[in-house]
This record gives sequence, C-alpha cells and structure tokens, in this order.
Amino acid sequence: MVDRPNQQPELESLTRTQVLIAMGVTALLLLFVAKVWQYFDTFPALRMTWQLQHAAWGIGSGIGITAASAVIYQLWPQYRLSASLYLQLVIKPLVWTDLIWLGLLPGLSEELLFRGVMLPALGLNWVGLILSSLCFGVLHLNNLQQWSYVAWVTVVGFFLGYSAWSTGNLLVPVIAHITTNIITGVSWKITHPPQHPLGKT
Repeated sequence: MVDRPNQQPELESLTRTQVLIAMGVTALLLLFVAKVWQYFDTFPALRMTWQLQHAAWGIGSGIGITAASAVIYQLWPQYRLSASLYLQLVIKPLVWTDLIWLGLLPGLSEELLFRGVMLPALGLNWVGLILSSLCFGVLHLNNLQQWSYVAWVTVVGFFLGYSAWSTGNLLVPVIAHITTNIITGVSWKITHPPQHPLGKT
C-alpha cells in the first residue's frame, strides 16, 4: 500500500452495498441522459456493431490502457496517491464477483453517453473529441486533490473517443473500457489482499 502524506485526507470508506448502488444508479442516470439527449437532438448516434476485429481491438486497447496506467502509477507520485485513494474507495469493499459489474456498468453506460452520444453530438472532429474527453474526466472528479487521476482519465477518454471515431463502432471503446476496469479490479484485489487483525481468523 502506498504511504499517504499526512496532509492528504483519506476518502470516507464505503460499504459494498453503497458502491454497488452508486454504480447502478450512476449507470441508469447516464443511460437516461443519453436517451434524453438523443430524443431532443437529430444527430446520428454511434452504433455498436459486433465485429471480431473491433472486439479484438477493444481488448488490446484495454490491456494497453492498463499497462500505460501501471507505468504512470510507478513514475508519477501524485497520480499514484490519487489512483490509490480512488481504487481503494471503489474496489476494496467489492467481492470478486462484483468486478463483473465494475466492468459492465460503467463500460456500457459511460461509453454510450460520452462516445456514443456526446461525441457525435459535439462533432466527430478534434473539438468534439477534446470536449467529450474533458467531460468524461470531470465525471471521475471526487475532489480537487484527485486532479492527477482526472487528468489521466481524460487522456483515456480521448483515446477511447478516437477509437470510436476512427472505427465508427462503439464496440471498440465499450470492450476497451470493460477490459480496463476488470483488469484493474483484479490486479488491485490480488495486490491488496484483506488484512485480518492479529489473533483473528
């Protein structure tokens, strides 16, 4: 576990139920916003079409994002602290089977809104890509001290948006997002096993 400087307050712990409810409610809210946006606008949203090549691209992208995050985690102390606090808040209360929901709920709802709806609505161009990525980063802002984590998530959002834009298929960022979340959750669980008080089993 990363040592935390005294000046950095810890995030308040959540229970497993609170994390699962938060993920579910957030996913429903994002899906609702996406549907309302589509209802009042006339732009063609990006569709998700099954193609084996794009699915493989998504898996590879997720692995690449996770690997890049691991490198930045080692090289950037501020990001290491910020990411550790965020991951401990979200993943620590979850059991192994919950990691499926950690991948599916954000992966589907966030990609549908930010890459499926927001990106084409703002424009399938560099401006739309940058603005949708910034909004994606802000979604992950818990407090201002988490700015380095938000900065990285914004970069990831840019990459996911570009993958959707370049392929015209929402499947790529959806699978990349799901893959990233599941690998991150599994890695965190493996490297942070539960600690039992001395004398207790």
